[in-house]
Amino acid sequence: MPEATLIDRYQAYRTRRFLKHERTYANSLPAWRSRQRRRMLVVGLAITFAFMATVSVMCAFGIEWAPLLWLPACLVFFPLYLMLQIVSGRQGDAPDAALDEYELAQRNSARSIGLTVTQNLMLLPIFYLIFGAVRTDGTDTDMAYAGGLMALTVLLIGGCLPAMILGWTRPDPD
Repeated sequence: MPEATLIDRYQAYRTRRFLKHERTYANSLPAWRSRQRRRMLVVGLAITFAFMATVSVMCAFGIEWAPLLWLPACLVFFPLYLMLQIVSGRQGDAPDAALDEYELAQRNSARSIGLTVTQNLMLLPIFYLIFGAVRTDGTDTDMAYAGGLMALTVLLIGGCLPAMILGWTRPDPD
């Protein structure tokens, strides 16, 4: 048998850690494990992302108090995402060895969609920053801050999308 590589050892470690956390949180938030409740979390995240995008656009228009709205958005985002991860069993970022073939196919499909959405949405802040820099000769600090918030929002959407898709589509647990 060939010796395990560094990547093999890391994947084994990830699997052990994932299974340990799965056992720890397996009985947490039992009332939120139904499809209806998971969908409420997904809708809450979508609304939070829309709010984050709106805040970034408000920053682009130079509204001075707009960045303060990012804090309440984060205060809503983190608990919603944490709850979705717990009630969906963190299937969106589970290591291969912790999933069966069906779960693996679902996870990979959700990840593929998440990557595609991220790549396409990321064009918005990229074009905003490129064209804005040309138009302002790179001197508009509001534009740079807004572009950073736009990019951060897109990355959060893309990172959360696999869990959101799985949380939305998975049937109720037995």
